[in-house]
Amino acid sequence: MINMNEPAAAPFSDLGRILVVIPTYNEAENIPLITARVRKAVPEADILVADDNSPDGTGAIADRLADEDSHLHVMHRLGKEGLGAAYIAGFQWALNEGYDVMVEMDADGSHKPEELPRLLDALRDADLVLGSRWVPGGKVVNWPKSREYLSRGGTLYTRLLTGLPIKDATGGYRAFRATTLERLNLDDIVSAGYVFQVDMAHRVLDAGMTVKEVPITFEERELGESKMSQKIVVEALWRVTVWGYHDRVDRFKERRALRRERKQLGKG
Repeated sequence: MINMNEPAAAPFSDLGRILVVIPTYNEAENIPLITARVRKAVPEADILVADDNSPDGTGAIADRLADEDSHLHVMHRLGKEGLGAAYIAGFQWALNEGYDVMVEMDADGSHKPEELPRLLDALRDADLVLGSRWVPGGKVVNWPKSREYLSRGGTLYTRLLTGLPIKDATGGYRAFRATTLERLNLDDIVSAGYVFQVDMAHRVLDAGMTVKEVPITFEERELGESKMSQKIVVEALWRVTVWGYHDRVDRFKERRALRRERKQLGKG
């Protein structure tokens, strides 16, 4: 006999403890909305708000929300150090606290919490899952064509230079296994802006782990201001160019060593 008073089993209990890391800087309007949507979409998930000392009081608002919900935690950082640094700090906190899954999510609502179950479901047979705007079924809403061209062009540039087999290399809606992050040297990652996303995917694939992409709908923020800037774009282009150069040099050295080995075998 089924007891209707018992809570329903958590659908993602097989994945272990889940933490959604949400970096914030001046997201006072958005943080109550996004945390409520996450809690509704995946009730068993915890949330870590990593606030970069927002002058608009985002951190204080997050503290009040945390006082009312034991699933919500707040990390107060000293200042604005970039998206990558906030995520790394959140990942390290999560690993220390024994979480099994870490999710990246923007605070502005562009990453729909209602699609989080899709990412978690795909993580059952992957080491990293990317929410992708550019695979079949994925799309963007309320984006100017200039932003779309920049995003698509950035991914194409990355794929051409590094050989990264990913359709959406710069997207920031992602789910990692803790074991995936433990195999990476988080202390060695210095990418600060959106190139952080390329860097992480590159490292996961280089380590021989599995990456899956699932379609998402990315919707431009309605509240607050975008954090995209020329400096972020320049950093991304520069770092991807450097990685591409080193990858090509490494492949050239490998081919040369292979030819030398074959030549030696021929002589023998």
